[in-house]
Amino acid sequence: MTGDVITFIWESFLWSLILIPMLVLLYLNMQGQRQEMAKRYGSLGLVRQASGRDVGVRRHIPAILFLLGLTVLFFALARPRVIVRLPKVEGIVILAFDVSGSMAAEDFSPNRLEAAKTVAVDFVERQPPTVKVGVVAFSEGGITVQIPSNDQKAVIDAINRLTPQRGTSLANGIVVSLNTIANFTGDEPITNLDRIDMPVPTAPAAAPDESVSIILFTDGENNMDPDPLNAAMYAAERGIRIHTIAIGSTEGVELTINGFTVFTQVNEAALKELSDLTDGVYFNAQKEGDLNNAYAIIEPGLRVAYEETEVTAIFAAVSILLFLLGGILSLLWFSRVP
Repeated sequence: MTGDVITFIWESFLWSLILIPMLVLLYLNMQGQRQEMAKRYGSLGLVRQASGRDVGVRRHIPAILFLLGLTVLFFALARPRVIVRLPKVEGIVILAFDVSGSMAAEDFSPNRLEAAKTVAVDFVERQPPTVKVGVVAFSEGGITVQIPSNDQKAVIDAINRLTPQRGTSLANGIVVSLNTIANFTGDEPITNLDRIDMPVPTAPAAAPDESVSIILFTDGENNMDPDPLNAAMYAAERGIRIHTIAIGSTEGVELTINGFTVFTQVNEAALKELSDLTDGVYFNAQKEGDLNNAYAIIEPGLRVAYEETEVTAIFAAVSILLFLLGGILSLLWFSRVP
């Protein structure tokens, strides 16, 4: 709990605290009347005889506790809220699917795209409600299929609707993923990929954000401009990791597209370069052990989130304890409640 900011849901109830000084004045007036009575009848010894003992300042303690309890209770009526620091698994993950024609290759059963969808659904089902998952599809262009959401059914339905299209532009997949995150977080979207003359950095320009990442499900074959490394540089500058999961065999397979037979294979070198540039990790979906490691590494980790939390119950409990303590002391000392 930070303790430096307190707000109230029902702030107008704070006016009830004005009753406290009125009760204090009433109590002081009653004590004044009691002292007058003591002076008037003290010479006869009636006051001390009635009580049998001199209680001194103890007689004020139950009343003070009662007034403190009322103060805390009136404070609780305003329903106070404070900013608390909560460590929890929280983040945004964009699942970017290559839906190019080469993803129809059957070196994975039943084909590359269906295998990628199976892996992705498994990943989504593992996520806690605090992790929002978005879905992007890219081939010649890119499109956001599902904005980041913790509605797992909606995310899985979006994944299952994906079908193979035409060419492949990894850059468009990365840019659309970054813009999906930017639209969700309020950052500036990317509108220009003309970075051909810029040197490719060897490490991310910003510290990686553990709560935001992009997962590329692709065979890595890029046959359209712009250069995906230029797009990855934007991710590196924003501290967003790109994890690549290779879908397809490294040996390659022949595939018939629109009557033409083409040879397609995973471009491991390109995928590793993309991941290394953004401090991400490359995985091969052919290896079950790799995928298990992928889940452990790419799932968002714990982060400290600041959240406004109502603490009415805490103040109400404190007021009850003060009332009980005052009542117990009054019963023990004077055989009555204040």
